[in-house]
Amino acid sequence: MTATTHRIVVLGAGYTGMLVAIRLARRTRKLDVSITLVNPSARFTERLRMHQIATGQELAHHDIREILDGTGVDFVQGWATAIDPTAQNVSVDGDELAYDELIYALGSTAETTLVPGVAEHAFTLDDPRLAHEFAGKLSALAARGGSVAVCGGGLTGIEAATEIAESHPGLRVTLISSGEPGAMMGDKARTHLRKALDRLGIVREIGVRVAEARPDAVELADGTVIGADLTLWTTGVRVSPLATEAGIETDARGLIVVDPTLKSVSHPMIHAVGDAAAVRQAWGQVHGTCQSGLPTAAYTADVIAAELRGKTVRPFRFGYFHQPVSLGRRDAVIQFTRADDSPRRLYLTGWAARTYKELVSGSPVPTFKASKKMTMNVQLSKGGRATRATV
Repeated sequence: MTATTHRIVVLGAGYTGMLVAIRLARRTRKLDVSITLVNPSARFTERLRMHQIATGQELAHHDIREILDGTGVDFVQGWATAIDPTAQNVSVDGDELAYDELIYALGSTAETTLVPGVAEHAFTLDDPRLAHEFAGKLSALAARGGSVAVCGGGLTGIEAATEIAESHPGLRVTLISSGEPGAMMGDKARTHLRKALDRLGIVREIGVRVAEARPDAVELADGTVIGADLTLWTTGVRVSPLATEAGIETDARGLIVVDPTLKSVSHPMIHAVGDAAAVRQAWGQVHGTCQSGLPTAAYTADVIAAELRGKTVRPFRFGYFHQPVSLGRRDAVIQFTRADDSPRRLYLTGWAARTYKELVSGSPVPTFKASKKMTMNVQLSKGGRATRATV
């Protein structure tokens, strides 16, 4: 590495971190650039499939180094514990890693600190090891007809509850949600969702909040106690405190506040992508999903490569396109949306939806591998008129 080498460090090897590192390596292959990807685990985790792991399904093993092979990206396995934006370095397990530009791609996890007992007694889908442990307990529990509570009626909770109920029909599965499951969908798609929940025998507790998680039960805010041999927590979002602790400007949730080119407004040599970025469009705030995260990663790679060549860049534009939800292995529902994620009339169910959802869930790893050789389009919509206004 020469003294003039432009050093780029990517924190996090989830969907966004992997894509931005690989795409950037290809975009800058003729420039004097070094790219280092930092992640605690050497295995790439398919977060879109964690509910499958939690029911005992075996998924393919994806080694990060193997995916990166041939890109020239250096991989450092370790925990990033601090960022010094003034000195422009990151502490990784006690070692200092210097950067000229930093890409902050640390994702989010379920919020387990606000409700008593959740951290101690509930499982989440944040870690494959915990998902495997949950799956092992499910098998034993199903044999004796036990009960499972899934807390959270968002897309993750719906997918988890239906996967559990389908895989282990002897279990009593209760979905607990403060709002109507699938509330973001249109009426017809939501009707299909309700029928799927009924078909799988999933009990719903709707319009309630969890007050406490216990070893063998969940207590609701109204005092109702629901027996649960296992509790799966899928609600709430928590991001790494690393950015806030470093003095980088963040919002109330800890997301890095970015400008229209996804650079930190307080430290422009730091880029934020995916769940870590507070991204606004003319239609409103982008919420963290793989659908929105991959376009932020691709855009950031392209921006850095363009600016290193002295080119000007245009603001990031994004619009939502769909809400794909699996309902076990044999069913799904796809709600197509406007840019702001509100439902359109078009939707899919049954076999077509299941096939569509499987293509969506399985697309990131092939996209990473293809991105080593070509520039892949990972954005389904730029939002049309809804995103043309300057924000």
